[in-house]
Amino acid sequence: MQFNKKSYSNEVLLNLYMGMLKPRMIEEKMLILLRQGQVSKWFSGMGQEAISVGVTQALQTDEYILPLHRNLGVWTNRNMPFNKLFSQWQGKLNGYSKGRERSFHFGNNEHHIVGMISHLGAMLGVADGIALANKLKDEKKVTVVFSGDGGASEGDFHEAINTAAVWDLPVIFLIENNGYGLSTPSNEQFRCEYFIDKATGYGIQGYKIDGNNILEVYDTVNTIAEQIRNNPKPVILECITFRMRGHEEASGTKYVPKELFDEWGKKDPILNYENWLKAEGILTDEMIAEYRNAFKKEIDAGVEEVLAEPEIVPHTPTELADVYAPAETLPAQTFGNIQHITVPPATQNKTSKRLVDAISDGLRQSMHKHPNLVLMGQDIAEYGGVFKITQGFVEAFGKGRVRNTPLCESAIIGAGYGLSIKGMKAMVEMQFADFVSVGFNQIVNNLAKSFYRWGQQADVVVRMPTGAGVGAGPFHSQSNEAWFFHVPGLKIVYPSTPADAKGLLCASFSDPNPVMFFEHKALYRAVSLEEEVYDDYYEIEIGKARTVTPGNEVSIITYGATVHMATDVCRELGVDADIIDLRTLLPWDKEAVLASVRKTGKALVLHEDTLTGGIGAEIAAYISEHAFTNLDAPVMRCGSLDTPVPFNVQLEQNFLQKETFVQTLQTLLAY
Repeated sequence: MQFNKKSYSNEVLLNLYMGMLKPRMIEEKMLILLRQGQVSKWFSGMGQEAISVGVTQALQTDEYILPLHRNLGVWTNRNMPFNKLFSQWQGKLNGYSKGRERSFHFGNNEHHIVGMISHLGAMLGVADGIALANKLKDEKKVTVVFSGDGGASEGDFHEAINTAAVWDLPVIFLIENNGYGLSTPSNEQFRCEYFIDKATGYGIQGYKIDGNNILEVYDTVNTIAEQIRNNPKPVILECITFRMRGHEEASGTKYVPKELFDEWGKKDPILNYENWLKAEGILTDEMIAEYRNAFKKEIDAGVEEVLAEPEIVPHTPTELADVYAPAETLPAQTFGNIQHITVPPATQNKTSKRLVDAISDGLRQSMHKHPNLVLMGQDIAEYGGVFKITQGFVEAFGKGRVRNTPLCESAIIGAGYGLSIKGMKAMVEMQFADFVSVGFNQIVNNLAKSFYRWGQQADVVVRMPTGAGVGAGPFHSQSNEAWFFHVPGLKIVYPSTPADAKGLLCASFSDPNPVMFFEHKALYRAVSLEEEVYDDYYEIEIGKARTVTPGNEVSIITYGATVHMATDVCRELGVDADIIDLRTLLPWDKEAVLASVRKTGKALVLHEDTLTGGIGAEIAAYISEHAFTNLDAPVMRCGSLDTPVPFNVQLEQNFLQKETFVQTLQTLLAY
């Protein structure tokens, strides 16, 4: 192994050595503790230290790094206290995630590190968002995100690099090519010889280096970072290396030929560099002993301290409180027919608006209110989106804040999360709610869990044009709100009127939590639903239902388009119904529902979504449990047919099951 120190000072050279030595010594201690049964699991990065250390020391301390679980050197070289790290690994309260995550599945903004989630590739899009924030703020910073050779097979890998290339984002996509994805060798993972060969396809530069040569890593990253800080664009950096331990210690290494260990053992990044430093007269045995003694003292003291820490005593109110980032609580008022307004309009001026107009109005005013809000979605810029909600927004706010995206929902939702990490807000428009399935992981595993895991709010609103009744067929008509109803950490908003849509959308952007905002396509331009809406900015409290019509005969709990179905049917039949529009599905207004049911004694839960597994089942169960003594009849449910949404108009009307709702309502009233 050849080392070229160029003009780097002895201080820099020794810092690189100490930077590698400390994580190696920590790992050696962890393996001892693992054998003693004092550590439950360990992912070793032995043999790969030069990459983590070279990268971290080459970057500025306020530049973000998104490492994986084999990159201990990133965390130690950002001077994170060992006792705090060990507490994290042991699942103790003093760890960075309060015992809620193990190993390196957490982030820390103080040290500008964002850890991984177990779904490989998911953090690449997040790096795009951090880099986008750097670029929009003209901060001249670089972001580095790690991937293994196995993770590079994920779709997120392609999406994130393609997006970064299109947007000229200053991201280094670093691939640690160690020859194996757990036990699967490279020749069963990919057919290209090297990953830098992919760079040409994205129109970017690729570099391949010896990942075990600390000076080559440090110098390469230092050079690339300096270039793309001033001339933003992504690069692929492939570091050739080898994993000297198993994927994790329990998996062993029997699947690796012994000769590979012999070959790569001779390329140990620390031993080779140490020998070179000694030959150059920069390092002595006495200095090595001094470094080792200091690190050993810190490590031993940290282990002793953390092993003495008490086990966590669960406190359920604390656990529940940490699912959502705190949102400002303001007193609610009623203005005209709009209930639960928390931020009132400046004037009483109103204009007649359709649902689509009210959403566009609320979005535009939110862009003015939040200068750090960025809109992202397919065709939302000059074209104005397929529903024309963002028409004229580019002219008003510029292409930096109103961004057309490639067809890559996962990377864009991840980028929204990255913007949030940098203190910005993001809106991601799904062209149709159906398409969210290809971004599902980012929503349920990154956005939803972020605050609970490491206290990082995910300030992202995902707009979801949804619903049937427009003859769009099975892939443009689904009601998929129930997919997200089961996920703690998300908020789900689903308005049915223009006035509610504007106020709730504005409130969604003020809320620091991820919000899935559903907009029924069939209601967008329905002239019959047009109503007077306040011209000025206002917010409606998330989590509060609205009484559509007060009544005493039966409670109908519903949301979205079926609010209007219920209203029309009850008017036609002369039913004195207490119709409750939930407006927010997560969290839903339990108090309002129970108050209505206790008044009428009969409850019917209605939604457009298919019946089986729909949100109505949860609401019906809750009513049965908490208002059983008030009921004069069984709680009943109505939903659409348990089929995909058909294209043919007659089939679609049959799918929506209006007649079944009428029959069910009449049956309930007959009790």
